[in-house]
Amino acid sequence: MASYVAMQPPAAADAAGDAVLVRDGFSWLAFLVPPLWLLWHRLWAEAALAVILLVLLSALGEIAGFGLTAPLASLLVGLGFGLEGQGLRVAALRRRGWREWGVVQAESADDAELRYAIEAEALSPQAAAPHRIVPDAAHARHTQAGLVLGLPHPSGKS
Repeated sequence: MASYVAMQPPAAADAAGDAVLVRDGFSWLAFLVPPLWLLWHRLWAEAALAVILLVLLSALGEIAGFGLTAPLASLLVGLGFGLEGQGLRVAALRRRGWREWGVVQAESADDAELRYAIEAEALSPQAAAPHRIVPDAAHARHTQAGLVLGLPHPSGKS
């Protein structure tokens, strides 16, 4: 069963409808083609960093004569993005003001969306009015002036 991190947009009226579910786990596309995967998910700075890192590793392999070391280092870079790519997506959403709603466990993305929608609707403030444990001060009885030895005057008499 896979875990999905539910991220809600900042200050939206229908946050449950606009939520993004990010699958937590290894991403094969991020492993195979890190810059393209990062660009697809609009992680611009991370994609630029991946391109620079991969170009430097390739140049290091050609110039310095590190025949097998540079491709292995590139493989490690891909492995890092494959393992942490989804975490980078969640961090980017947090930087943009999105808030983490919680984690949904489901077999597929469709099941995760369904479970999230049901849970978000059940937990929304419009679904049920909160039960007040402490009474509201507006509903309290008004205090009467004119205490005599700790006993209140009956109302209507002065």
